[in-house]
Amino acid sequence: MASLGELERAVMDLLWAGQEAATANTLRDLLATDSEAGDGSAGHQGKDLAVTTVLTVLSRLEKKGLVERERGTRPHRYQAVSSRADHTAELMHEVLGSAPDREAVLARFIGSVSESEAAALRKMLG
Repeated sequence: MASLGELERAVMDLLWAGQEAATANTLRDLLATDSEAGDGSAGHQGKDLAVTTVLTVLSRLEKKGLVERERGTRPHRYQAVSSRADHTAELMHEVLGSAPDREAVLARFIGSVSESEAAALRKMLG
């Protein structure tokens, strides 16, 4: 799975947070609002984004399999293919799969989690 750039991550954050598909114009406006709020989460503070820039990002995210486009409407609407939790779990599985010693990686990971996270893991594992 490909990694995400700052603007790709900002767009995905908006899509994951939204309840429905969004147009490129809506996403551009939301990114501008985030930038004006000064939270820096979009990584482009102080920059005005053109809708074509957002469309390019959405096209890249679609090629990476992270968003799908509703082609039956104009303007096209975009939505995340999976949840943030599903995406994060897939990234974790990919990294774990690339390790030569999976058990050592798991042990290191488990050793670094908080007590509440360890309790949640124990509960999930039965």
